[in-house]
Amino acid sequence: MVTDIALLSPREAAQFMGIQPETLATWRSTKRYNLRYAKIGRSVRYRLADLEDFIASRMVGSSDQEVN
Repeated sequence: MVTDIALLSPREAAQFMGIQPETLATWRSTKRYNLRYAKIGRSVRYRLADLEDFIASRMVGSSDQEVN
């Protein structure tokens, strides 16, 4: 059974988020943020949906604000 889950390497995930791969490594080791990742053998992979959820959870400001 094949599923449509996008798994990104730390480099790809960092590029998607606009940060350095080392930042993700620090977050994993310090558990600074609750950013989910999969450990497959020695490889670390991030689901695109989890990255999008992480970014959405950090949005600041009201979504009800009117744009003039």
